[in-house]
Amino acid sequence: MGWLGKVVGGAIGFALGGPVGAVAGAVFGHAFDKDASEMDKQERRRLSGNEEAQMTFFVAAFSMLAKLSKADGRICENEVASIDQFMSRDLHLNRESRNIAINIFREAANSPEPFEGFARQFYNTFKTQPRMLEVMLDVMLRVSTADGQFSRQEEELILSAVQIFEYPTESYLKLKARYVDQSDKYHAVLGCDRSDSDEFVKKQYRKLVNEYHPDKIASKGLPEEFTHFAEEKFREIQEAWENVRKERGI
Repeated sequence: MGWLGKVVGGAIGFALGGPVGAVAGAVFGHAFDKDASEMDKQERRRLSGNEEAQMTFFVAAFSMLAKLSKADGRICENEVASIDQFMSRDLHLNRESRNIAINIFREAANSPEPFEGFARQFYNTFKTQPRMLEVMLDVMLRVSTADGQFSRQEEELILSAVQIFEYPTESYLKLKARYVDQSDKYHAVLGCDRSDSDEFVKKQYRKLVNEYHPDKIASKGLPEEFTHFAEEKFREIQEAWENVRKERGI
């Protein structure tokens, strides 16, 4: 991640406000610059708008996961393992990036900032990229159900994100079915029901393939590591389509 090396090296500043900026400031320390009053603008450049968006995604994502993991009063080993899997398998983070993510997680878990604050800042940055909002909800559901349970406190936080993200309730229920109700997982992955027509299922499949194609995600300007998650989602969609297609005889 290009922005991470610049910030950790202290050769560049950033100006993130809100809870994301507070956590980033605590984690990166010397590199944090809220008003640039102590920064020589000629010697130290700022992150570009695109890099700040990438940084917001990274910091807000692990901050929300921290708040979510702590929602039921404790952070269990299965939740930690699920987040670790997200970092290694889905994001392919290197050791330095993993350590930074862990520091963000710990700082946010102990931060007085509420979950909703991180969710609003995330939404304000990515409200024009609805699939990024869906990816975040998907990850939150995966982590919250990693221990085989889905507590009321965890779902309340996720539902608050659904509302903040202006994500349709019906779409959320289908997303939730991927992890909570496994009876018809493949239709749920495609965002449809068993009762939907073949034409509607094919339409949903084509739509998801287009929106989750790794090249499409990469063009959004997110860090390279996050395209790995898109690749995993892309494979999941293909697997679901093959199973649904065979079942329906399409």
